[in-house]
Amino acid sequence: MDLYWKDTEEIAIRLVEAHPDTDPLTVRFTDMHGWITALPEFRDDPKKSNEKILESIQMAWHEEYQNAKG
Repeated sequence: MDLYWKDTEEIAIRLVEAHPDTDPLTVRFTDMHGWITALPEFRDDPKKSNEKILESIQMAWHEEYQNAKG
């Protein structure tokens, strides 16, 4: 499945899988941007992100992280 910036939930799931021990709230947006664009399925233009998009992904990632931790 190809991933685009709008795929917030799927990106969040992939970030939990790729970085299971990382608390999303401790990750800088610049690092998170790099991790997202490095996902093998990511196909969108890296320049099309913004703070609002990254914050949405971070919050979804945090929710997935919390669920994974039980």
